[in-house]
Amino acid sequence: MPYALNRVTVPVTVDADKCIADKGCTVCVDVCPLDVLAIDLTKGTAYMKFDECWYCMPCEKDCPTGAVNVDIPYLLR
Repeated sequence: MPYALNRVTVPVTVDADKCIADKGCTVCVDVCPLDVLAIDLTKGTAYMKFDECWYCMPCEKDCPTGAVNVDIPYLLR
């Protein structure tokens, strides 16, 4: 599985200002069927660890603060 080295170009981005992973939230990580999201313990926010997204959307829909954004490619919309 390729690592998501550049967090700017991955399909799933997390707004660090809205993310409450530092308060113990792991909803996006828990609902991802591919286990591609993780919590950055040094920053206290979630991020996309592997660039293998299926664009299934539970991470974005279930995020309690609206911090997660899934950028669906134009051809899949």
